[in-house]
Amino acid sequence: MKPKSKWVKPSTQAFFREADQLPDYSRFDRLHAYIYGRWIYFYIGLGRNNHPLVRALTPLFKGFGKLLPQKPLPENGSGTLADGYHGKVISAETARQMVTINQEIRIDDLEHVIPYPRARAIILQNPAHIVALDCPCRMAQENPCLPMDVCLVVGEPFASFVSEHHPNHTRWISQQEAVEIIQAEHQRGHVSHAFFKDAMLGRFYAICNCCECCCGAMNAHRNGTPMLASSGYVCVVAEDLCAGCGTCEEVCQFSAISAAEGYAVVDYAACMGCGVCLEHCEMEALALERDENKGIPLEIQRLMEEAAQ
Repeated sequence: MKPKSKWVKPSTQAFFREADQLPDYSRFDRLHAYIYGRWIYFYIGLGRNNHPLVRALTPLFKGFGKLLPQKPLPENGSGTLADGYHGKVISAETARQMVTINQEIRIDDLEHVIPYPRARAIILQNPAHIVALDCPCRMAQENPCLPMDVCLVVGEPFASFVSEHHPNHTRWISQQEAVEIIQAEHQRGHVSHAFFKDAMLGRFYAICNCCECCCGAMNAHRNGTPMLASSGYVCVVAEDLCAGCGTCEEVCQFSAISAAEGYAVVDYAACMGCGVCLEHCEMEALALERDENKGIPLEIQRLMEEAAQ
């Protein structure tokens, strides 16, 4: 089913041409992707607020999906939303690297990095094409954190699709502007996530810069739906350097640090290794250390080097 150019925007045609190359990309995936991308504020807003319309339509979508060719769920699949829509926590440095790549790359089957059964490829086409999108999660809030335009849609066909369908909520930015947005968000204490979605061609498409009060994924994760994967690091404290000021506790978006004992104490189970606390510690008493129990870091430069071998 190829769209007719008379009725379909060029960016949508480009998206579907990409979809045509995927043997297991179903008609339901096409529909899901179009609804998600075309009406993302409606989609995210209803989901964030557990709107009655979502509860009413969910059985209908599930019933429609059963009529279409089905992709088998891998043995390690949980059958939850997290199987097809999830983020990997990344440091500010990794986020900067991902928006300053100057070559097209293809890295498939990142099951050792992204611990989910679907949507775990990084395929960057025209990686310098970046759109700053007004955050759908913040837009869904009555009193959101500001600024709004902190979601970065990276590469094609995603950047053009989002820009063409949401001209009032997007702006094209340079790679340097993307770096500045990431840094400014980290200075505000917000966390960067590389987001992947099954319907979005099964691959990386955006970097979200999130806060616990607005972010749907962070709220879902806190409430038991594992939509976020750890960076692969945990924060450790040098007690002899720690002043017990509590700044790290204030900025931690995962409630993983407490200074109640007069110095910082990290809950390693809750820590996602984002590194935001490090950037706010004037005493330089905090550091990130690899934790094998937290998975493998998404280090784009290393992955590119491995893919080139």
